[in-house]
Amino acid sequence: MRRNQFWGSRGSVKIFSYTEEVDGKAFHLPVDLIRTFAILCVVLIHASIESYDQSIMTDPIIALYNGTTSAYQSVAIASVPLFAMISGALLLRPSKVNEPIRVFFKKRLGRLGLAFAFWSAVYFAWSFLVDGTPLTLRALLGGIFVNGAYFHFWFFYLIAGLYLATPILRVVVAAGGRHIMRYLLVLWFLGVSVMPFVLLVTGYALNNDLFLFTGFIGYFVLGAYLRGVSAPSWLLVAGLLGGISWTLVGTYFMTYPLNWVGQYYFFFDTVSINVVMVSVSIYMLLSKASVDWPGKTKHPRLHSLVHFISANTLPIYLFHVIILESIHRGYFGFTLSLRTMNPIVEIPLVAALAFIITIALVYLVSRLPVLSKLIGSQSI
Repeated sequence: MRRNQFWGSRGSVKIFSYTEEVDGKAFHLPVDLIRTFAILCVVLIHASIESYDQSIMTDPIIALYNGTTSAYQSVAIASVPLFAMISGALLLRPSKVNEPIRVFFKKRLGRLGLAFAFWSAVYFAWSFLVDGTPLTLRALLGGIFVNGAYFHFWFFYLIAGLYLATPILRVVVAAGGRHIMRYLLVLWFLGVSVMPFVLLVTGYALNNDLFLFTGFIGYFVLGAYLRGVSAPSWLLVAGLLGGISWTLVGTYFMTYPLNWVGQYYFFFDTVSINVVMVSVSIYMLLSKASVDWPGKTKHPRLHSLVHFISANTLPIYLFHVIILESIHRGYFGFTLSLRTMNPIVEIPLVAALAFIITIALVYLVSRLPVLSKLIGSQSI
């Protein structure tokens, strides 16, 4: 097995593009591209989430908003699965199986812990000063140990959970090989994707205790498994379009003909069959790009930008919510929201503007060594 790491640093997690030989075949992973696409999708999803007073909006406007957000989110919902798969592809490499557990956690938990502490303080202050949320001891403890300081902090617990499972899964992947990974993935897919759909359609399903592999563990292992899988582009495009169509049609029928309001978000569950189809298709399509996309020689500026975004997805993820809410509320001296624009234009415009502002601010802060560590930035 031959390996080559581009733009990384020895003994750290900073691997941004990766190529190796798997089962006698060349395999490469454009990590920068996949991470950048994933964080763009995160911002797009959050840009489409805005509170509004239904009493002052007509039914056609509400229908337009719901349809528009569904359309954008049907693609963007792949964001966190993409992060999980890229992490699995990198962290579950057989060559890492002998890395001591202490060394593994020392590399990662320091950066994650500092960022969690810093951004928790920032969002507790934001909640208190902007939203008027009382800073009670109960709220602080719940924000630290249970729910996170703000709605998007759930991602911290996902990362920590995957890290805790990594030393075990490394042994499983290295010793069990591809047939064990397939077995795990089949159990996961049946339990988290197929059985809920069967329950939705028929009202009956097998007991949940039969399927112990749940959550994002399947995407994590799937990232390692897909390192040896290739598929023609036409098939991946078909899977992508099929998954998107399934999401939109299913959500439409849930909302209108069936009026199952309580099940409106069923097809936006990150482990539903349609989302798995979309996520895997996007991941494998992006994996076909050149390892240093868009090309360090041909497009040096764009390459540097994509590389910077990839290295700083954590602070971008944590910071962008404040920027989005500031745009929606007019804190920058202008307001872009559902109250001022058609959502078809407003959502991508707000997402693009928030993304640009966030990147610029993260870049400025990352130039300061102390603050750079606090926000979770990686040097490039």
